[in-house]
Amino acid sequence: MVNISLFVRAILILVFVLGAHATAAKPDAKLLDAANSEQSALIETLKSLVMIESGSDDAVGLATIADFLYSRLQTLGFTIEREKSSTEVGAETLVGTMTGSGRQKIMLMAHMDTIYDTGILQTQPYQIDGNKMYGPGIADAKGGIALILHALKILADTGWTDYAELTVLFNPDEETGSRGSGEIISKMADQSDTVLSFEPTGTSASGVWLLLGTASYASVRMEVTGRGSHAGSAPETGRNAIIELAHQLLQTQDVAKNITGAQLNWTNIVSDQAINQIPDLAIAIGDGRITVPGAEKELRVALQAKVNESKLVPNTQTNVAVDIIRPGFVATSAGYQVAELARTIYKEIHGGGFWLVPMTKGATDAGYAGRSRKAAVVESLGLPGADYHASNEYIEIDAIPRHLYLVTRLLTELGQQL
Repeated sequence: MVNISLFVRAILILVFVLGAHATAAKPDAKLLDAANSEQSALIETLKSLVMIESGSDDAVGLATIADFLYSRLQTLGFTIEREKSSTEVGAETLVGTMTGSGRQKIMLMAHMDTIYDTGILQTQPYQIDGNKMYGPGIADAKGGIALILHALKILADTGWTDYAELTVLFNPDEETGSRGSGEIISKMADQSDTVLSFEPTGTSASGVWLLLGTASYASVRMEVTGRGSHAGSAPETGRNAIIELAHQLLQTQDVAKNITGAQLNWTNIVSDQAINQIPDLAIAIGDGRITVPGAEKELRVALQAKVNESKLVPNTQTNVAVDIIRPGFVATSAGYQVAELARTIYKEIHGGGFWLVPMTKGATDAGYAGRSRKAAVVESLGLPGADYHASNEYIEIDAIPRHLYLVTRLLTELGQQL
């Protein structure tokens, strides 16, 4: 998950939450007691998850965490399928299902992978400092995984079966665009009435939130071809693709600012030529965010037009491509109803802010879950935390019981709907 916290905080003041001052109902005392009692067990599970390094390109780590979660889902009574995801590391998506006695088909999902390199625990260890638990991926999204497991444990202990089918999905490639698991997510979501996604939410200071819209994620590629030559004896006969790429990056850096619903940041440069050769190829990769359908087409046209305006290195050619990697998400009216129900439940036990955020520029797997708009999808039911993808990523310990209560109460309420 891309760090969306700064953007969300910036727009919270624009979000009007219906009924924000309504009198809250009394909490379910048994579920609240169970949530408080389950806190220490969740902390131990979360520690175990963080201690398994599971970067998106770590085949061993992803297999290890998948085995760990397979065992935990089995203990809860799920029948589990291991779906091969067509990722470079051959990782698997876990899909656990369980049949109940109710009418609703409910799916819960979170991702197993993190953005961190193998060995990260040597420099960023798991630790607790006051009310904060630190560790790579602890908020994004291992906290969400732990919350799913222990909320379901609480409900299993009560004998809850008020659902037609309960599905839990853990995928291994969210941080790289879910190219291997996206279709699996869409398929399972289309078989569900409600999908709850467990990316992290905001901290107590900012107020927690649910996301009801996320951007499409677009890969933007600028490729410059030139002419190679010996960098020492004949540099003048070459046409340096890197120099031309640098010129075009500066020329295009602000193009997206004039396109409604588009954002672009150039983030990577690739040129694999020998160091003693004038390069004949240079490629830039950009991070594109699309919040208005069709803006990606406008962005490509505008970028290519800007590129064609001027050329620094003669006899070079520059081409631009914009491809949607992960679809965006816009909640249905049913999704808003689920979010409003969650907000009402949260108010039973906590008077702090609870925001319904209509759109962010972060991209998540809610895009795949909500692609067909068949299911009611809500994002960011994970644990409150901050500094995702950073050296001090953390979750708030005292929020664990509140969010266990929120998820268990939400599931029981959804189970009672026709």
